[in-house]
Amino acid sequence: MNEQIVQFAYIIAAGLFVMSLKWMRSPETARRGVVAGEIGMLLAVVGTLLGRDIVSYQSIFIAFFIGSAVGVPLAYLMPMTAVPQRTALSHAFGALAAALVGTAEYYRELPHGPVMVALVFETLLGFLTFTGSLMAFGKLQEILPARPITYRNQNAVNFALFGAAAILGIVLIVNPEQTWIFPIFAALALVFGVLLIIPIGGADMPTVIALLNSYAGLSAAAMGFALGNRMLIIAGSLDGSSGLILAIIMCKAMNRSFTNLLFGAFGQLQKKAGHQEDQRTVRSASPEEAASILDAARSVIIVPGYGLAVAQAQHKIRELYDVLTRHGADVRFAIHPVAGRMPGHMNVLLAEADIPYERLVEMDEINGEFPQADVALVIGANDVTNPAARSDQSSPIYGMPILDVDKARTVMVVKRSMSPGFAGIDNPLYYLDKTLMLFGDAKVVVTAIVRELAEVAKAA
Repeated sequence: MNEQIVQFAYIIAAGLFVMSLKWMRSPETARRGVVAGEIGMLLAVVGTLLGRDIVSYQSIFIAFFIGSAVGVPLAYLMPMTAVPQRTALSHAFGALAAALVGTAEYYRELPHGPVMVALVFETLLGFLTFTGSLMAFGKLQEILPARPITYRNQNAVNFALFGAAAILGIVLIVNPEQTWIFPIFAALALVFGVLLIIPIGGADMPTVIALLNSYAGLSAAAMGFALGNRMLIIAGSLDGSSGLILAIIMCKAMNRSFTNLLFGAFGQLQKKAGHQEDQRTVRSASPEEAASILDAARSVIIVPGYGLAVAQAQHKIRELYDVLTRHGADVRFAIHPVAGRMPGHMNVLLAEADIPYERLVEMDEINGEFPQADVALVIGANDVTNPAARSDQSSPIYGMPILDVDKARTVMVVKRSMSPGFAGIDNPLYYLDKTLMLFGDAKVVVTAIVRELAEVAKAA
């Protein structure tokens, strides 16, 4: 009877996982998708706990409460700006769990045949995803340098390391009794995960997060094959395939290939160019001047970036949107696929401030509107507005699609300083004659602009 209940719970959970992905494609149904995924996971966990293989519930519940004591505060206390880091940590913990389960199953059963193949695949992906996700966390948190870390013959070393791990995995498949090989195999996978991520620059982190998500899902799917658990196979396959598709979409959005992503050392500092740019002058403006220009504008495109998230200025942006709309301006928000530090970061941030979702326009749709825009207001965005991607073949971001803010009649950039963006690349946009720089914290600057617009309205 218990087995029937378990299988029924698994079927319902699998259906909810599929519907969750479908509903999360649209902002109108995204909340329903999240709830469906949570209910599906609850059913999967409860169904597993009702299985015959459970030896002791005591250890499980001790681990459950320890994990909850860490996870709940991590979710509730984590600021919006740190969500990408938390996502990277989640990938690390999930991949480590899969790798440790695979390790325990290997030493417990010493399986042969297809099961051993799945187990080797599971542990290889699990261990390299664990350390790779930790490296991604370190770069996002800026504990590690955001720029690529490279050295001579790096790709050759990486391929040799991965090849050695793969050979040891094949030896284990052929002869599982050689247990002394497994720790070496695991260590090589862990080291490869580190070396895989360190040459990747900060601007590629959103795509890397999607790719690591795919690896973690594939590891879980392999664990399902190793344990004979259909639920793990389904959930892991959904996770792995959706993460891979997202990574492919983001690579296309950046006009980059997977090989370029993993081995291109994208985002290195352009030291020579930086010295030349330092000689240029910029035009700065005050909030009063910005408010005067915005008051006369009929078409305004706001470009949000990570600086907006750092300043927690999304609610002030909503106030600015309301004021400009009341003044008769057509206000839209231009969303680049990799704005922020994870996929959908800007969408979530603006939705938190209840900005109408139909006002959020994706890059391909909004780029043709910039030449007709009176003002393009860039708030904390750097690399996704850099015109060097179109014109400078020596730039590391050459060929990457960008938001064409430089084509607007007037460009205003809210930025703390002239320091380069997360990719470490200088932005020629800031030196254009049509560009006005508003230096300062995004929340403070936008608040001042809103106040000045209110004063203009009173005077009128």
